[in-house]
Amino acid sequence: MGTVALMHILVADDDPVVADVVRRYLQRDGMDVVVVASGAEALAEIERSPIDLAVLDVMMPEGDGIEVCRTIRASDHPDLPVIMLTALGDADDRVLGLETGADDYLAKPFSPRELSLRVQSVLRRAGTHVGNGVDTVTDGDVHVDVPARELWVGSQSVSTTKREFDLVTFFLAHPDVVFSRDELLEKVWGWTVGDLSTVTVHVKRLRAKLGDASQIDTVWGQGYRWTSTAGATDA
Repeated sequence: MGTVALMHILVADDDPVVADVVRRYLQRDGMDVVVVASGAEALAEIERSPIDLAVLDVMMPEGDGIEVCRTIRASDHPDLPVIMLTALGDADDRVLGLETGADDYLAKPFSPRELSLRVQSVLRRAGTHVGNGVDTVTDGDVHVDVPARELWVGSQSVSTTKREFDLVTFFLAHPDVVFSRDELLEKVWGWTVGDLSTVTVHVKRLRAKLGDASQIDTVWGQGYRWTSTAGATDA
């Protein structure tokens, strides 16, 4: 009989009570959990052990969650899914976390059960393609190789987070169709309820990475659309 591989989760939070509750809930859902109390310990653990997802508290000693997330995105593990824990009502921290590359965030105080569900959702999305069954999509200078999870602009490889890759793949697979932020949140993130600024920030980041090759248009009052070029092709 085959065995199911455990998901290895890193929880970085200097509040021992919060960290212990989160650890117990995630372990109850069948995950292997490592708890650390600082940003430096989090980065060391990521280099030392195979980690499938990191939960980072924004307020930590020796490197806060924002700094750790930024370092992860610039490291040898740019695709590592990250969920950020932020202070309740601190919108600046949430937006900054998303702009830095976090895949999701949760405001404190939070339900440990909700965090566990968010972890499972992000892990599912990390292993799921949203390219409508295509292997590659090319539109203008933008090329996506779905199985390899590679994004190219011309001859230049573009590094993306898993969410960014899923978002650009979804847009390319559905050219010239306007999607509201609610629809994108459901179809790309897999959420029926969530903060719509998550979509806004990811679109902003994706536009910046694509530069002049970006064809993501804002349709005021409706949402976003990838406006295809005349030579757009699917393979």
